[in-house]
Amino acid sequence: MKFMILIHSNPLSREIWSDFTREQQEAGIQYYAELTADLERSGELVVSHALADPAQGRRLPAEGQSADGPFAEVKEHLAGFILVDCVDLDRAVRIAGRVPEASLGLVEVRPAVDAADLVR
Repeated sequence: MKFMILIHSNPLSREIWSDFTREQQEAGIQYYAELTADLERSGELVVSHALADPAQGRRLPAEGQSADGPFAEVKEHLAGFILVDCVDLDRAVRIAGRVPEASLGLVEVRPAVDAADLVR
């Protein structure tokens, strides 16, 4: 089964990151590289990416015209994701627990569904 591990960011997590020394930030990036390598070795990683700040994105409103971000006045935004293919939700939650932002309550796990499963 495929599960999307959604990694969010908020003002507290951004403040923690910006207060880190360069060495601590490099260690944080290395930690993610090692997590990715572990999931590649186990065959559970499908894809993993960090996302740019929402202000660098573009949203298509209902009328079909694009607009520059940010798009909503929210404090929290999606910062990255890991798509895994593993045995069950419990395993996906264990993997998600290794994401540092989990300790801040900023990680969510959802089953991925095939488009065909959306049709009744």
